[in-house]
Amino acid sequence: MVGKEIRLERIMNRNSGRTIIVPMDHGITLGPIPGLTDMSRAIDGAVNGGANAIIMHKGMVKAGHRGRGKDVGLIVHLSASTVLSPDPHDKVLVCTVEEAVRLGADAVSIHVNLGAPTDSRMLALLGEVARHCRDFGMPLLAMIYTRGEGIEDQFNVRYVKHAARVGAELGADIVKVNYTGTVDSFREVIAGCPVPVVIAGGEKMETDGELLTMVKESLRAGSCGVSIGRNVFQHIDPIAIIKAIDLLVHEDREIGEAMEFLKAEKKKDE
Repeated sequence: MVGKEIRLERIMNRNSGRTIIVPMDHGITLGPIPGLTDMSRAIDGAVNGGANAIIMHKGMVKAGHRGRGKDVGLIVHLSASTVLSPDPHDKVLVCTVEEAVRLGADAVSIHVNLGAPTDSRMLALLGEVARHCRDFGMPLLAMIYTRGEGIEDQFNVRYVKHAARVGAELGADIVKVNYTGTVDSFREVIAGCPVPVVIAGGEKMETDGELLTMVKESLRAGSCGVSIGRNVFQHIDPIAIIKAIDLLVHEDREIGEAMEFLKAEKKKDE
């Protein structure tokens, strides 16, 4: 476990025990969407904002994930699907733990959609990847969502706490799930998951206040941080929004203070 513990420290803040992860694996799923057209620029924004780690597919690592002069944890994403597929929820392995080791990864991640027609195969892949991660001392982030015809509401605590538990049961070191909408309901998710939980950012939100409220509430419920993509790299000022999130995640500041910081940053640009 020593190797895994050392690598975990590269994607977590040692003082707070929390993390700010910026996933940038959307290129396979959605193509070169706004914010990720220029990967080097996107990576620099995350690094200069103070993100603890970024998530990338293996082919993008050469874009220079360490930024210019600053360091950031590298999480290599192992699974993928595209919106062009007959079943976009069907994630397949496109990289191995061994490849990620050769790329210099500090952790790997895998995506599972519970409720999809092929969820049994995705669960088998998660179990297999977890075994390889133990062999290599590699931390594993499991992104577990509930998506499919039988899922009435993927944000329902009933589904989300089941998703989180599945990730922990199969060997994930960190589990990423949707936020359930309230502090009390998300406490149920945390209570049933014995490994650290981070929340997904989801679709692009309309306001910064909405995003920061979700982040703060998840922390109050017991999350260990966030894994937010589009609400960061598609933000008008990615560096500023990451710094605002940092105030909440690592400094335990209040939402009002984070909003005031963003206002001050906006005035500087005027």
